[in-house]
Amino acid sequence: MIPDACSNDITHAIQLALAPVFLLTGIAGILNVMTGRLARIIDRGRRLLEEPHSVDPSVEHFHTVERNSLEKRRSLASAAITACTLSALLVCVVVIVLFVKVSLGLEINWIVSLFFSASTLSLLVGLTYFLREVSLATKTVRILLPEK
Repeated sequence: MIPDACSNDITHAIQLALAPVFLLTGIAGILNVMTGRLARIIDRGRRLLEEPHSVDPSVEHFHTVERNSLEKRRSLASAAITACTLSALLVCVVVIVLFVKVSLGLEINWIVSLFFSASTLSLLVGLTYFLREVSLATKTVRILLPEK
């Protein structure tokens, strides 16, 4: 049988771990969007590479510019995914440290703070890369409307 004090400690640990778990859910949603964008970038790049080369220099120049843009966007999206995944991993470490803290009765709040701060910083970096990729995409893609 589990003593009441230990049971209360475990309940408290679960309560403490709940907020980081919600953060994990949010990061998972962000990663889903980022990987979707990366997949579309890669698909467009493959289509450009598979198209026959044009004899028209202006069309070939346009394709070269677009391929360069797609490569830059791919790099930014990949960096964003890496940083956000690192953030999620650090949140998992926070949850583990919270359980170790409560289970062993250690005073290691500074470690929890350190990992949570690192996770938040990593998420900030990932979102910054993602914002840069979206910004680059909107600058390089122009939708031409038919003249009336």
